[in-house]
Amino acid sequence: MNARKHRVLLTAQRLFIEKGFAATSVQDILDESGISKGTFYNYFSSKNECLMAILIHAYEVATARRHELMIGIDRSDKDVFIQQIAIRFEVNREYQLVPLFEIIFHSKDPELRNFIQKHHLTELSWLSQRLVDIYGQESAPYSLDCAIMIVGMLQHFINMWVTGLKEELDTHKLIRFIMRRTDAIMDNMIHADDQLLGERLFLPRRKNLTEDTLTKERILERLSNFAKSLGNNHKSKQYIEFLMEEINSGHPREFLLETILRALRETFTGTPMELEAKEMAYIIYNYASSLPSDNIGGKKR
Repeated sequence: MNARKHRVLLTAQRLFIEKGFAATSVQDILDESGISKGTFYNYFSSKNECLMAILIHAYEVATARRHELMIGIDRSDKDVFIQQIAIRFEVNREYQLVPLFEIIFHSKDPELRNFIQKHHLTELSWLSQRLVDIYGQESAPYSLDCAIMIVGMLQHFINMWVTGLKEELDTHKLIRFIMRRTDAIMDNMIHADDQLLGERLFLPRRKNLTEDTLTKERILERLSNFAKSLGNNHKSKQYIEFLMEEINSGHPREFLLETILRALRETFTGTPMELEAKEMAYIIYNYASSLPSDNIGGKKR
């Protein structure tokens, strides 16, 4: 996503929140962002797609941050898992997403409702997979049921905390409380062999919102173009060259990819290239995650 497209998204998001989604026209977005109709439709096929792009961008940011927390860390580390869950709430606040989710929740538009359902299933899939990391492979048949309960507890406790106590939400305190309850729930489900939806509700292991994992060749091309745009002496070129070599090897070492990607993103923090660097990092994270475990060198998933 280039900087101009990102500015259009920010403008559209502000208008959707201030005026309401239904009351905001494409022309309103054009007038406020100073772009032509052709430019808008080059970026988005519709106003719906513009709204979905805002949420997808935030999803990608959260996913990248969650990946970074796992670098060099045992996947069963519960504290990291708690931080990863909290990231979703932090990104929602940072990007002011709650009003947008409410817009879609109250919408009768089937495209938007299907999108938000896909978003929900994606989060359940991630939670379910991470619960297996935390509680071991024996928890796999029960992890989806448990993920659904965690989401339910989070939603209801947040609602009561905010509306009942009228206090600022302490996200980490809440998640830690729910995880202590989850310890007992998961232990009981395993010993009682008790499940409800786990074996009947199918969630693909690597489901994502965009379904756009790029090929190795296309990623190498984008990295090459990114490097050319920086000039010969930019300090990040060595990172990009390493990434290209690692991806081209056919057996990329996941731990090294994640370490270099974090260094690459930090190099561009606060610069005009920050958005492009973040997007590149997410694309490579997504690519590495899509590879079979026997094609990834080093740490196994």
